[in-house]
Amino acid sequence: MDIESLRAYCLSKKGATEEFPFGEETLVFKVLGKIFLLTGLSSGEFTFNVKCDPVKAEELRERYDAVRPGYHMNKKHWNTVQVDGRLSSALLKEMIDDSYALVVQSLPKKQREELGAQ
Repeated sequence: MDIESLRAYCLSKKGATEEFPFGEETLVFKVLGKIFLLTGLSSGEFTFNVKCDPVKAEELRERYDAVRPGYHMNKKHWNTVQVDGRLSSALLKEMIDDSYALVVQSLPKKQREELGAQ
């Protein structure tokens, strides 16, 4: 996965938008105003931060060296994922899907209904 495929995948999510609220070096993807993924555009290392269930977050960190506690985020609920070929594209997409779903679940019922979520 490269930055363009990451961007396309995130924007394919219903209600997803991209923004630069923290400056031009940090690309942020939101669903109805709530962040589900952040990635830096300046460093040589390609990483992104995603929200994650706390138990699953710990399991992923223990299983994969490329998954660390969320950089500049709540380390209980966010992971930083290094995209360097060690993790499959399918696993990366699963983490993005989980993050998006967690954020959607936290939205008010009316907004979830707008998205077609339960």
